[in-house]
Parts: sequence; structure tokens; C-alpha cells
Amino acid sequence: MKRNRSSLAVGVLVSLLGVSACGGPAEGGPPRLRVEVIGSSPHDPRAFTQGLEVVDGVRYESTGMWGVSTARTADQATGAETARVELPKEMFGEGMTRAGDTVWQITWKDGVAIARDPVTLAETRRAAYEGEGWGLCAQADRLIMSDGTATLTFRDPVTFAETGSVTVTGYDGPKPNELDCAPDGTVYANNYPTDEILRIDPATGRVLAVIEAGGLLSPAERAGTDVLNGIAHLPGTDRFLITGKYWPRLFEVRFVPK
Repeated sequence: MKRNRSSLAVGVLVSLLGVSACGGPAEGGPPRLRVEVIGSSPHDPRAFTQGLEVVDGVRYESTGMWGVSTARTADQATGAETARVELPKEMFGEGMTRAGDTVWQITWKDGVAIARDPVTLAETRRAAYEGEGWGLCAQADRLIMSDGTATLTFRDPVTFAETGSVTVTGYDGPKPNELDCAPDGTVYANNYPTDEILRIDPATGRVLAVIEAGGLLSPAERAGTDVLNGIAHLPGTDRFLITGKYWPRLFEVRFVPK
């Protein structure tokens, strides 16, 4: 019965996103959606959020900044933290994703990807890569990584070796940051440094939709924070979690037509 409910919810998500992508933008640009807030919960205002993901009821989050970068997990149902580890002081944490029995966390300019135990977050090994590391998400057979440009790089989920790439097109000046691999095969990306989220077809790089996510925090809450960053699909639903760097709140949302 649980499997049936999950399958139905995922089907609704795929259907909704498909309709959104075909909704017809003005003058041929990607359609624009808006955020519908379902609810919110507290978020660590000291967390410079770089990666956000929910897998099997566990919320994975990566944070940045030199000397205070972390990898952490929490129970998605209660919000209670279940594990936290610190990166070496000289490393700046970036995106993080779970691929099978491995959690991969990348770093900004260190050229190092850290493989972690999915429960304890203890480091198990490292892999090297060229260029900057920004966002990271996992599909069934590959990882997708952003690097501060319009390029998305595909990587082997076991070795972290590069297997290909695609250039994001169809929108002026895309700069994918934190990534989320949705169950319908598309990728959602915070468009740095804006309040936009891009829905991207990783097969072609085409931007399928632009979600406007501004105004989530009140002016008082927004003071002292940084950009929108952090997006995670909630498995079995049509909802997502979104937050930002130093944001005091985590929002549960849907993406709906304007």
C-alpha cells in the first residue's frame, strides 16, 4: 500500500511538471512558475547552506565557509539533527548528494570530493577533480555537478570520474548553483545569485521553466542573510524544501503556474 501511494504521488509530480514545461511562455521563453508555500520550519541561521537533499526520511545538508564548513543530517519528520562532521579548516564545503551507499560532498576551490558514510558521515575516501565545485545531485546512474558556469558535468557515482557534460541554454545568463535531481529526470538549480530556480533538461541542457522564489522571508528575516540556495524534492510528493544561506527558515513548497 505504501508503494502504491508513493507511485501515485510521483506520478502526480511528473504530470504537474510536464504540464508546467509545456504551458507556453510569452514570446518563446521558458514558462514562469511561482512558489506556493505549504509550511515552514526553523533552519540554522549560522548555516551557509550549499547542498540540501532528502533521502529515506533523512535530510542531508552541506554548509560552507572556511573554518566552519560541515556535513550534517537530520530526521526529516522531526528536524532533529542526527549527525554532523566538520571539514578540514582549509576547505570550503559545497554541494552534497547521496548516491546509493555513498554520500558525496564537494568543495569550492580545493578540487576534492569527499565520500562519506550515509549514516555517520565519516569520510571513507576522496576523489580529485578539476575546476570549481558548486552544486551536486544524483540520478540513478550518474552524478550531476555545477561549477559556477553554464556547464553541468556528469560524473560516475562510484569513482567520481567525469563522464560527460552539457551546456545550459534557453535562458539568458544561467548560472546553476545548488542542484536537485527530480524523479522525472529533470534537474532543478538555484540560479546564482538570483531568487530564481531553473528547471533543466539534463539531456539537452534546455531550461524548461523558471520558478520565481522571491519574497519568502520578511524584510526583518532577510536582513543579514545571503542568497536563496538549497532545494530538495520530498520523495513521493509534488513538494520541495527550499532555503538559503544563513536563512532562519526552511520552506516546504510547490511550484505552480503564475
